[in-house]
Amino acid sequence: MKYKAAETQQRTLIKTISWRILATLTTGVLVYAFTGNFTIALEVGAVEVVAKLILYYLHERGWSIIPWGRAKTTEK
Repeated sequence: MKYKAAETQQRTLIKTISWRILATLTTGVLVYAFTGNFTIALEVGAVEVVAKLILYYLHERGWSIIPWGRAKTTEK
């Protein structure tokens, strides 16, 4: 039996972007809460969003090629 891909690259990309928006807002709020400095919060958020967008996308694509844990499907 072959494994069917569960996600397209486009779906992975949209999930990556939506998650990064939420996660970066959380990071910015936390940095501001700890430092009280809005500029530092924006700078950390800007660096964090780029790095983690790339890492999350690569992580998702890596998992998309691993068949472990997926239901098997049959080809007709």
